[in-house]
Amino acid sequence: MDFKKISKPLILILGIIVLSSIFVRTFSHSETLAEYAAKNPEIAYKAKETAAPVKVTDDENKPENVRKESSSSGQPNDNIDSSDNEAGEVTSEPDVEEEEMSTNPDRIEYEQGFYYEPLSDEIKKKITGISYPVTEADKDNAAVTAVNIVSSAEDIQVAYDDLRYVSVLYYNFKGIERTGELICNKAIAQDLVEIFYELYRNEYQIEQISLIDDYSGDDTLSMSDNNTSCFNYRLVDGTTSLSKHALGLAIDINPLYNPYVVYKNDGTTYISPQGSEIYADRSKEFPYKIDENDLCYKLFVEHGFTWGGNWNSLKDYQHFQKVPE
Repeated sequence: MDFKKISKPLILILGIIVLSSIFVRTFSHSETLAEYAAKNPEIAYKAKETAAPVKVTDDENKPENVRKESSSSGQPNDNIDSSDNEAGEVTSEPDVEEEEMSTNPDRIEYEQGFYYEPLSDEIKKKITGISYPVTEADKDNAAVTAVNIVSSAEDIQVAYDDLRYVSVLYYNFKGIERTGELICNKAIAQDLVEIFYELYRNEYQIEQISLIDDYSGDDTLSMSDNNTSCFNYRLVDGTTSLSKHALGLAIDINPLYNPYVVYKNDGTTYISPQGSEIYADRSKEFPYKIDENDLCYKLFVEHGFTWGGNWNSLKDYQHFQKVPE
């Protein structure tokens, strides 16, 4: 092959290509990839994003929603309602630093989830005029609409400083762990956290534990809702005597299943709350019944409480009280 014959056409073709490239770049303002990369490093050299990993759940690692029946309480579990975990959401752990900042410095923690502390200003506002009385002169200054009113401060036989806010864990009737709150006298606060901790450890079921203030201080309404509660500055039902609840020294457990029964002189029987009449006959066996074989009874008695189920003139099967020495 004669190289000289083909060299001229090749040189001509290369020249045309070079001239064409210069022409195109001049009039189209284009640039090479290298030039583009030099001008836009944040785009050209950006690392390729990776897709979020798919989380694979293992059925064996899912938390148990249904707790097994407690051998101590002998109380059956109901089926779990899906509303107790409506969306199956995974909640993040609370910020430790924020929690520590909000913790009352005078808090006494018995076990995790079981503690008591002096009443906070927020709790005082919530209960004043409801479970804690307010004077006639101060009722209009209460944070809530007052329903518990006394003539003067001298009529109030318990001070805020005598009371403690108590937080406990418990299992409800569906076997689901819940947080309950109580207000009690400081003299029994340690007793309560110890007792409720043992009930919790044995998966003893209590339907709910809420402040009586959530029921506007209405003890009958609270009992009808089977709410376990402690402090409520009120009189003994049907009398003019101040209840031990008024001093924070008494607590009612699962009251619907353990009613208040009064045997009257005319031969009639008064049973409260309404709807609990079927449970007044303690010879029958039924769930959540407190008797001398019940774990709840045993724990309270061990801590020096007396049980209303042992009284003669009336029976208060839900009621435990303690008079400090």
